[in-house]
Amino acid sequence: MFTIYPAIDLKNKKCVSLIQGIPGTERVSLDNPLDVAKKWVDAGAGALHLIDLDGAIEGTRTNSPIIESIVREFIVETQVGGGIRTKKDAADLLSLGVDRVILGTAAINNPQIVGELALEFGSRHITVALDSKNGKVTTHGWVKQSEFTAVELGRKFQELGAGSILFTDIDTEGLLSGINPEPTRELAQALDIPVIASGGITTLSDIGMIKTTGAAGVVIGAALYVGNFTLSQALDYEEEN
Repeated sequence: MFTIYPAIDLKNKKCVSLIQGIPGTERVSLDNPLDVAKKWVDAGAGALHLIDLDGAIEGTRTNSPIIESIVREFIVETQVGGGIRTKKDAADLLSLGVDRVILGTAAINNPQIVGELALEFGSRHITVALDSKNGKVTTHGWVKQSEFTAVELGRKFQELGAGSILFTDIDTEGLLSGINPEPTRELAQALDIPVIASGGITTLSDIGMIKTTGAAGVVIGAALYVGNFTLSQALDYEEEN
């Protein structure tokens, strides 16, 4: 099944939409993230994508209480990332009821953490984030660039026990200028585990294009927040073959 994930990106306890993930470029800043979550759930969302940007950029998960409130209040699938640096961080979220924790920098710096968490909690609960810019995976909130491609690392983390990959094309993320489906297609075809795509969704046709890559789902942020289309329209793609 193809899944639509409305994004709730948290910074300074607000729901924001940044351009290229750069602090200070807020296109949208909403004071009550719980109201935002309710809006998406009421519109039919069966899954939410929650990211603590302060955790991703600064390493301090200051938005944890908000994430906890959303997870407890809404009975939907949740995947959570941003600043998850240790096994305890991941375990705390999973014990809270989060369906999948998203490991980015921690996985790149210490790949064995993926295998350890998969063994303890089950692969289906462990997602590795591969954020790619100019063909190479980045870390530390997209600030540092590695020497590896998404396919190289995707294969590695699949072997280590990751249950899915969240792939973000930073080159298109947050720009509302459309997508390049080929990096997602290449990764999805190279792996046997689900790939969830993120970055650049601007129109409904972009969702359809991502679906043709073999991705298992797509995260949508800015396009929903500025009203390019409604969540109900996006959700139609979950039902289409």
